Amino acid sequence: MSACETPFPAKARDIRNATFDSTLWDDFDFRDGDVVIDTWSKSGTTWAQQIIAQLIFGGREGIALAEVSPWYDCVLAPHDEIAERVRAQRHRRFLKTHLPADALVISPRAKYVYIGRDGRDAVWSLHNHHLTFAPDVFEAINASPLLAGGARFEPANPDVVEYFREWLARDGYPWWPFWDHIRSWWNMRWLPNVLLLHFTEMTIDMPRQIRRIAGFLGIAIEEHNWPAIVEHCGFDYMKAHAETLAPFGGALWNGGATTFMHKGTNGRWRDHLSSHDVRAYEERAREELGDECAYWLATGERR
Repeated sequence: MSACETPFPAKARDIRNATFDSTLWDDFDFRDGDVVIDTWSKSGTTWAQQIIAQLIFGGREGIALAEVSPWYDCVLAPHDEIAERVRAQRHRRFLKTHLPADALVISPRAKYVYIGRDGRDAVWSLHNHHLTFAPDVFEAINASPLLAGGARFEPANPDVVEYFREWLARDGYPWWPFWDHIRSWWNMRWLPNVLLLHFTEMTIDMPRQIRRIAGFLGIAIEEHNWPAIVEHCGFDYMKAHAETLAPFGGALWNGGATTFMHKGTNGRWRDHLSSHDVRAYEERAREELGDECAYWLATGERR
């Protein structure tokens, strides 16, 4: 079957909560070449946005990432303003989401870049993210009409191990389900317009992954821009320019945008989780994802 004959899966469900609303994609007018960047959370979303911004704009500095690449289905900002800004864009559009694939419109006109990360690493980053939220973040989320009847969003447990254990026991709590998010995109890996990346691959050899993304998107890199592109996608540069890259300019976090750009590393859980915790996570991963996907999620490698 050729790419043009590939049957693209229909959206199977809607997810509406105090953070995002999948129905906002239903009437999205896709253009040829649109890019949708997706992760569960704290799995390299902003990093992938920055890489794609650098590829599209040829290594330019000073890109206001949240402005040019908004979180399209986020309900914490006025959607009408986001949608109008996206409609007005004349550059190649690249948007962010945290939706599972089966709650998203998969258009043959668009390219989808998904980044996976070991759940333990994602949780360690997410704990800092949650622990440092400013008080008005909780007020905004808890005031959402989409939270009606649901549990209130509360500050993070300062004990990261207990935070992880509850996340594992309650499948992504207090955020959104983890395992079906990973499964949904793993099951889309055969589509010609879907690219699965892994956070570990990006940390091991970022230049190679930048070129891989460029190839997938059909972007020819002008070699005189290459040193700037690589520099601008590095963690040190991104942390130094965090106010232009972090969502909402970093205003959601105590300490601002540099708090959002925290560590960018893997494996911190190894010094904290017991052998029982590790075994519980790994058994759950295999049960939920199957051996092949669980191995990919843990390592970034395909068997």
